[in-house]
Parts: sequence; C-alpha cells; structure tokens
Amino acid sequence: MTPPRLLALVAVLGLTVTLDACKKADGSESDSSAASSGDSTASATDAPTTALALPVAAMTVRDGDLVLTVATTGQVASDEVSALRSEVAGTVEKVLVRPGDRVRRGQVLVTFDPRPLDINVRDAEAGLDRAMQTYRETYYPDSVVSGRVPTEDQRRTAMIRAGVPSAQVSLDRAKLEREKANVISPFDGLVDQVMIAPGMRVSAGELLTRVVNLGALRIDAQVLEHDLPLIREGGQAIVSSAASGNRPIIGRIVAVLPIVDTTTRSGRAFVRVPANSALRPGMYADVKLEATRLPGRRLVPTRAIIQRDNRPLVFVVRNGRAQWVYINPGRSNGLDTEVLPDSGTGLIPVEPGDEVIVEGHLTLTHDAPVRVVNADTASAGTPIRKPD
Repeated sequence: MTPPRLLALVAVLGLTVTLDACKKADGSESDSSAASSGDSTASATDAPTTALALPVAAMTVRDGDLVLTVATTGQVASDEVSALRSEVAGTVEKVLVRPGDRVRRGQVLVTFDPRPLDINVRDAEAGLDRAMQTYRETYYPDSVVSGRVPTEDQRRTAMIRAGVPSAQVSLDRAKLEREKANVISPFDGLVDQVMIAPGMRVSAGELLTRVVNLGALRIDAQVLEHDLPLIREGGQAIVSSAASGNRPIIGRIVAVLPIVDTTTRSGRAFVRVPANSALRPGMYADVKLEATRLPGRRLVPTRAIIQRDNRPLVFVVRNGRAQWVYINPGRSNGLDTEVLPDSGTGLIPVEPGDEVIVEGHLTLTHDAPVRVVNADTASAGTPIRKPD
C-alpha cells in the first residue's frame, strides 16, 4: 500500500507541471499576437504615401522674333488648274484615270481611236509624194537642157510650183492631230473631274477632264486699305482653317497687289502655302500677315498665361511640380507673348527651355505634383512630348 505522503507529493508535482505548461502556452499566444500586431503596425507605418500627379501639357520657353500681324481672311486657290479639252474630233477609246487619281507630268489620261487620224497621215504622205514627183519632173529637165546646175532660188521656185511646201505642212498637221489623240497631264497633280467615258463621240473643244496641282497653292487674302502699308512681300503668314484644326500653317507673302477695290476698300495679298498642308482649293482660311517683327524676345505660348489675383503668371514644371511664376507680359500676336524684365529686379523670370504648362493649369495650385504627358503644336514654341 502506497504511503499517503508519497501520494501527496506526486499530486503536487503534477499540478506544477500542468501550470507551467499553461503559462508557456499563454506566453506563446501572447508573443504571437504581439508580433502579429507589431508587423501590421510596422506595415501601416512603412507604407509610402504617393500624391496623385495630374496630367498636363507643356511647351518650352524660347528666344526668338515676335511677329506682329494683320488679321484677315482669304480663299485657297491653285496656281495650276488645267481644264483639258479635246483638240480633235473623234471617238474616245480609253479613259485611263478616275477622279482623285494622282498623275505625273506627261502621263496619258485619255486616248482617242487613232484609225481616222492614221488615215489622215497616210493621205498627207501621199500628197507629199505627188508634190515631190511634180517637182522632179519640172526641176531636172531644166538642168539637163541647159547643162547648168540650177541656183538655189530656181530650186525653191520649182518646189513651190510643185506644191511641196504646202504638202509638207499638211503632213505635219496630220501627224500633230494624231499626237493629240493622246491627252496628257501638263503637270503633276490630282484629277478633279472626268466628263467622258469610252465610246463617246466628242467634238473639238469639248471638256474632257480637269487636273489640279496641289503643290502650287496660294491664298488670295483681302487686306483693308489702312493695313496695306504695314505688310510687305516676303513676310510671314500664319494660316489656320477648319481643315488644319489647331495646327497653324506657316506661309509666305509673295505679292501685295496695288489696286484697292472701291466697294470693299481693301486690296489683296497673295500668300504661298506649303504643298503638304491640309488646305485644298476653294477653302476659306484665317490669315495673319506679318506687319512688324520684333527680334530677340523671350517668348512663352500665350495660352500658358493665366491670372491669379489679377496678376499674370505661368506654371513652370520643375522636378515634377507645377510652380507658378509671376511674369510681366508684353506684346502678343495671339500665339506667342513676349516676357519683359521684372520692374524690380530687371530680370526675366523664365529661361529658354523652361517647360510651361499650356493645358490642365487653370485649377492648379502652387507646387502641385504634375506629369507632362503630351502637347500639341498650336503655338510656335517647341512642344514637350513625354510618354505616359
């Protein structure tokens, strides 16, 4: 039989082991909870907070000439518009072009049935042969009878009497008519209209097709009489139209006509525009003609300038932030505005190459984070283009 003291000792030892195990388990759970809580807190603390960068469009400040202009309107025309008419009467054999086709100088556009024209050539050749035979019959016997070589005047007289010169002219005319059976393009251009079809019988002088040279475009601009003395040949012209969108086209004044219309009290200026523009003959366009050129100016795009507290400023992008800079604007031509030196410091607050925001800046605040994503070329300044 087990002594009572031994049983009590065993019971006490078992209780102690049980309590220790419980404490260790509780401690482990607490440590795990604390570690978990600490990690989550650390994660929340270490998580970076990134401000949202607003997408904007920007262009560069530049040094250049500020061109002051005279605003007017005009109509686009081509210097080379050829309405090709038939020079012979005949039947159309082939029509080799359609409206909208681009053609090269010398390219055949329309051909006529050549058979009647070939017959005319052969008939003229026969007439020349008859005249030459008559000439030989009247020329050589004189030489044989007299024993002397006829003079040049005598030979020419004999040929005229035989009808050789007129027969030669008839042959040349017949050959020329045969060449006109092929209607060719007089210059590089675009086929605008085609009025005939194969098999049609046409008479001489009938309109066949029309070709327009899109590489020789001009604008006939109306200029009020008091503005005529301000413009000059060789000056720059800024052209805009519905077809070109907000991208101006740079042209050149090639002529200032001296006659003033007595009804409209305006003269005319011819503006030459590039061949690769979006303009087409017949379009109306707004034109700004160069009147005065101010050289060596600090220029910003006009649409970059906004007002805050009745003071003009621009937003300059620096290190991904939009920082407003107060400026003293001078004269403007609508696209560019000159920046004058500050009245206090005598310095110009923007430098060539600075990026100024032209879109997305109306509601910006100073030092706001921005991201330059794109810019169009509506201003004469250099556009900034960056990927998204």
